[in-house]
Amino acid sequence: MRTVIFDLDGTLADTSGDLLAAANACFRHMGLGDLLNQPEDAATALRGGKMMLTAGLKRAGQYEAHKVDDYYPMLLEAYQGAIHHHSYLYPGAMEAVEALKTAGYGVGICTNKPEALAEQLMQSFGVRDAFASLIGADTLPVRKPDPAPLFEAARRAGGDPAKTTLIGDSDTDRNTSANAGVPSVLVTFGPAGDDVAALKPEALLHRYEDLPDLVARLIG
Repeated sequence: MRTVIFDLDGTLADTSGDLLAAANACFRHMGLGDLLNQPEDAATALRGGKMMLTAGLKRAGQYEAHKVDDYYPMLLEAYQGAIHHHSYLYPGAMEAVEALKTAGYGVGICTNKPEALAEQLMQSFGVRDAFASLIGADTLPVRKPDPAPLFEAARRAGGDPAKTTLIGDSDTDRNTSANAGVPSVLVTFGPAGDDVAALKPEALLHRYEDLPDLVARLIG
């Protein structure tokens, strides 16, 4: 079976608001106040918790590597407790997923979000059952851009890893697909916007309505 594997943050959903809130909870605990803001820091948020902590601490002139490690568990706890206050699925995402399934593709998720948090978020959206697989940052010993998580997501979705494409929003996704030797599609409606064109993916996606036809051109 041919498969279409999706990144989660910044691709299927805009989760930046809840991620930034979790980081700011840590900064407030440090006595620094809210250091990160929407929309300026949305792209940083979608690169993960440690990246947010690093960016905020550097902004405050308080960066020390151990602080990032020390506060990362607190950030995860804060995020888990408020994972779906501001997050939303991008318009047309689930309609595209259902259209792909109807056309005979397997669909899954490959994210660098911890698996338990990714499961929690997708269940809170009420769409977890639409995806045949979900591979998180800690599902395997390696994470994206290593191709192994992408291959595993394709296999668990019932597909041939060589006949898949990755839908993403970042250089991590672009590099994952390149390392896997499969095409990548980068969305332009994520925080990076049209800047993803510089990564030279096999295709750009401007709206989810176009995805089924685009995938058919890339992998048949």
